[in-house]
Amino acid sequence: MRSHEIVLEWVERELAARRLTLGGRLPGERALAEELGVSRAAVREGLRVLEALGVVRSAVGSGPTAGTFVVAEPSVAWSAALRLHLASDHLRTADIVQTRVLLETWSAEHVEPGTAEVARAAALLTEMDDPALPLEDFLERDAAFHVALASAAGNVLVAAMMASIRDAIRGYTLALARAVPEWAATAGRLRAEHRAIQSAAELGDGARMAELLRAHIEGYYRDAAAPLPPGG
Repeated sequence: MRSHEIVLEWVERELAARRLTLGGRLPGERALAEELGVSRAAVREGLRVLEALGVVRSAVGSGPTAGTFVVAEPSVAWSAALRLHLASDHLRTADIVQTRVLLETWSAEHVEPGTAEVARAAALLTEMDDPALPLEDFLERDAAFHVALASAAGNVLVAAMMASIRDAIRGYTLALARAVPEWAATAGRLRAEHRAIQSAAELGDGARMAELLRAHIEGYYRDAAAPLPPGG
């Protein structure tokens, strides 16, 4: 086992035993190196891997906010992996579209109206109504809207998967938007579709919301001439 893997294994063991919990601080590099019998360089490498995986976050300096803390951000690692596989053409755009439809329609069928996530989605739509909003900002809020509604289903894993997908395809989505011939008209249609989806969420009408989301997602990619899965 390589030295940095000893650090990863120790953190996993401590988390499983609940000796480390969300928000907990890890020992300093020197103390951890001495405890595990590895070099400080191995500790630093292990912590860098854990940070890339979204398990810890490190802050330099001194005081209560400095050090390495346990966090829960699985979408960080998933987003990076998805971006790399998309860049290598290992994943097809059609696969991403199909997965989005799968996750978002499931979330719609299990949406919990009246939650903070549904309220957050409504606030994002208000911001998107600004006709002067730059394209990039519109798309950022669009992504956040979909993630918020997926989160309203209460499934942490589904929400994390949605966040990672939306983050991974940010650049691709921007390129698609720029390829749409009449973006102003498309943006207007998207706003109307978002409002209908939001209304269904607030009513707790999961079946209607799922139907609207499927048409919304597939319609956008079709507008931009992106390939859809068979039957899409």
